[in-house]
Amino acid sequence: MAARSKARERAVSVLYEADQRALAGHEVELRELLVERLQRTTAQTALPQYAVEIVEGVADHAAEIDELITTYAQDWTLPRLPAVDRAILRLGVWELMFNDDVPNVVAVDEAVALATKLSTDESPRFVNGLLGRILELEAGGRD
Repeated sequence: MAARSKARERAVSVLYEADQRALAGHEVELRELLVERLQRTTAQTALPQYAVEIVEGVADHAAEIDELITTYAQDWTLPRLPAVDRAILRLGVWELMFNDDVPNVVAVDEAVALATKLSTDESPRFVNGLLGRILELEAGGRD
């Protein structure tokens, strides 16, 4: 697995953890959790730098990212989405809209690969469709 793909997966785990803590009533600021994970990782290795960039980027643009997901997830509210899918979509939207270093097609492909590995059988198609729609209507001119 490529280094950036591993970093994306680790970033999803931090985003997912923050989401789960919030659902359990233990609201944690994403940047605080990131600092926690940098000091005491739950994995055998330190959090890769690109994973840190992703989590910081999602934290910086959280409202905009969630608004895009909510706008284009037809008939789905953000809380209704599986938590893993929320984390993957947040990562994917950040890469599409706010990270010019990642080609759009790579951002979508990586998000779909994460959904295939980490979520339900229906999730890859849903993630692909939603990110494709955002790409088509919002980020189309970037590449």
